[in-house]
Amino acid sequence: QVQLQESGGGLVQAGGSLTLSCAASGTIFSINVMGWYRQAPGKQRELVANFANGGGRNYGDPVKGRFTIYRDNGKNTVTLQMNSLKPEDTAVYYCKLTTWGAGTSYEYWGQGTQVTVSS
Repeated sequence: QVQLQESGGGLVQAGGSLTLSCAASGTIFSINVMGWYRQAPGKQRELVANFANGGGRNYGDPVKGRFTIYRDNGKNTVTLQMNSLKPEDTAVYYCKLTTWGAGTSYEYWGQGTQVTVSS
């Protein structure tokens, strides 16, 4: 079993910055991807950014150039630095871990943290 502990989030004015962190603990196979998704009211959950332990990073189009994801493989943590925030970034942000082992993939989600950007 894997547990994801999220921290960060909150209320910020447009143009401001916030940092989200997620720490994973438990049984994590060597091949894995950690990242962040978000879901705004009435919308589908979407990728914000993810980071494979092999080094590959992906960003959702709405956040490219504004958000940066970092990863510490030794600590199984990911950090999302969010700059130039916009009201449309308002959503619940979820940490996600996908890991592969013994021929099976496993997905784990954090409980979510609210990010609110005021105009």
